[in-house]
Amino acid sequence: MNFDLSDEQLLLEETVDKFLGTECPMTRVRELFDGDEGYDEAVWRGLGEMGVLGLHLPEDVGGAGLELLELSVVAEAIGRHATPGPFLEHALAAMAIDLGGSDAQRERWLPQLATGELRATFAIAEGPAEGAAAGGAEGSWRPEQWQIGDGAVVSGEKRFVPHARGADLFVVGLRGGGFGLVESAASGLATERVEGLDRTRRLDSVRFDETPCDPLPRGAEVANRVLDAGLVLLAADAHGGGMACVDASVEYAKTREQFGVKIGSFQALKHQLADMAVEIHPTRGLVWYAAHAFDHLPDEAPAAAANAKAHLTDRFVDVARRTVEAHGGIGYTWECDVQFWFKRSLFDWAMLGDPSLHRRRIADLLGW
Repeated sequence: MNFDLSDEQLLLEETVDKFLGTECPMTRVRELFDGDEGYDEAVWRGLGEMGVLGLHLPEDVGGAGLELLELSVVAEAIGRHATPGPFLEHALAAMAIDLGGSDAQRERWLPQLATGELRATFAIAEGPAEGAAAGGAEGSWRPEQWQIGDGAVVSGEKRFVPHARGADLFVVGLRGGGFGLVESAASGLATERVEGLDRTRRLDSVRFDETPCDPLPRGAEVANRVLDAGLVLLAADAHGGGMACVDASVEYAKTREQFGVKIGSFQALKHQLADMAVEIHPTRGLVWYAAHAFDHLPDEAPAAAANAKAHLTDRFVDVARRTVEAHGGIGYTWECDVQFWFKRSLFDWAMLGDPSLHRRRIADLLGW
């Protein structure tokens, strides 16, 4: 039995990895972190031209007709390079329209979303939220918790909406667990910036006041499935980021000298680096399995997605923290690049609910 990626998937991984490394190196990530928009429009257009933004969409709307596993390969590369931008939310918004929309909605929006000509985001979390970065587990992330609107107009507030400014379309979670489409130019829509830790993925609160909304006919049927895809993509991002942390720590240990020798020769640091690698490297299988289950094992997919998100994002936070420690004093400074992965780990941990939420969901799904 083959547990590796196919030649085509490996080529996709190599192509995206090379593109991001060339077009958005860490020097550019730092510039974007300090800037107003939080992402590079040229990189976004480049991903669109490569067909990456429509990988998971059907060919009849301009996509590649591939599966979540291919999209996860891209998400892992993005996490590895800590690339700023709206990849996650755009992918999920397009998926929601594809799976839950009418023919007219699909024809109107998907061709331009597949190329990145239009950009979409999701707006789902409501109510009081606890925790770091994106609201922790107790924000109302799950469809059964959504309360605003359920028809042609919506009123209320959505929190922790990623890259809301500049988005052309919002996929909004509605009362009853469905989705609706709100255009950015619609009346009664206002955004307010939320200052999060990871400035490469900007967050806003979005308020709706009798704002026109176009509900997706099958939104309630597909909401959990779309969110499960989001969990898998966050897990893939976390694996990429975690592996980048290990690589950065190893390289630093090879070059930094203390007491006249490379610090990588110290046994205590060797053990720490080995522990970090063992902690993150094997978890890639959880991502691959969850992505495979999403398209081929529907009964197992929800628990697999929740397990991947819970475990990978926990491990990413731990490995990123230990990466800062492995860099010593400089690891705590603004000048050190490892801060970007540490902050990214906290975003991945909290977005769409923290690990405790998903472990409770696994218990419920398995009847424990």
